[in-house]
Amino acid sequence: MSSEREFNESPKHFMVLDAIARGMKKISSIAKVTKLSKDEVELIVNDLRTQKLINVNEKRGFFGNKKIELYMTDTGSRILETKKVELSNKAQRLQQLYQSGDREQTQRYMEDNRMWMPMMLFSGIMSMVMFAGMMSFMGMAMNPAESAQTEGQVDESGGSASEDTGAATDSGAADTGDTGGFSDMDAGGGMDTGGFDSF
Repeated sequence: MSSEREFNESPKHFMVLDAIARGMKKISSIAKVTKLSKDEVELIVNDLRTQKLINVNEKRGFFGNKKIELYMTDTGSRILETKKVELSNKAQRLQQLYQSGDREQTQRYMEDNRMWMPMMLFSGIMSMVMFAGMMSFMGMAMNPAESAQTEGQVDESGGSASEDTGAATDSGAADTGDTGGFSDMDAGGGMDTGGFDSF
């Protein structure tokens, strides 16, 4: 992103930042939990690094391959928390409109903030059940990004479990996938990890 204003209007950047804040250190892990492509995550990581919102730590693996781990900076944490408070306020307002039964106002407010719905769902600011109820109330269909987030919540945390449970599940699943992703480690590393996990 070329400016802070553009970044502040990019839900995908905040989703990646939130994934890193939850302990996702690898691009493949972040791509899995955010439902974004690896290429898109790489571009966003480069933007976040340029803006000093994350740090990138490069290590050498067993076979000399580079292992990159991502960490949040204090600035990144502050910006993410500020955005989450802002989105939480919007989610509360949307819920009030929905509960008032005013379909027209609810729909207008939803449309004004639609780009942030995937981030709200991903971060657990808005529950999938509440969101699905609102969409049904307004007779609106979910877009692909919203569908991806709601499917993820149902699959990984049963729809009503806390978001942390889903993140922990994702982390473990993504990390085992990462070991198989390095061509040097396909033969031994992936099998060893699987062996220890199953005992």
